[in-house]
Amino acid sequence: MSQTLTVANVKELIPNRFPILYIDKVTSLLAGKEIIAEKQVTYNEDFCQSQPDNPHMPGTLVLETLAQAGSILILKSPEFLGQTAYIGGINAAHFYDLVRPGSTLQLRFAITKMKGNVGTADAKATVAGKKVAECVFTFIVGAK
Repeated sequence: MSQTLTVANVKELIPNRFPILYIDKVTSLLAGKEIIAEKQVTYNEDFCQSQPDNPHMPGTLVLETLAQAGSILILKSPEFLGQTAYIGGINAAHFYDLVRPGSTLQLRFAITKMKGNVGTADAKATVAGKKVAECVFTFIVGAK
């Protein structure tokens, strides 16, 4: 069964807070499998203010946002209760377009393999259905 979460629910799960909490809502969560989340990118973001002639969300922050979505998925999955996830690696990262203020960044993080406490996930970020970034995360699930 799919779940949805508000930003208040997200704040109960992950320690990130403004200005580094990037998930605004979770639109779909299939525990242990896949999460789809959203980030509303606004001109008021610190990263847009620091580049006034070409405001956009840096690619590294797009990957961080995908990682936050992955953390939520892992923390909401019964098999990982009481644990947390750590990034072990980012592979095959590709960036296709800039994410501008006014965009809704949609994030998909899908677990593709688990072996013991190590897993991999395909992650993709889109804006208006157009792919802006993708990568493969390696993650480790362990005690908090």
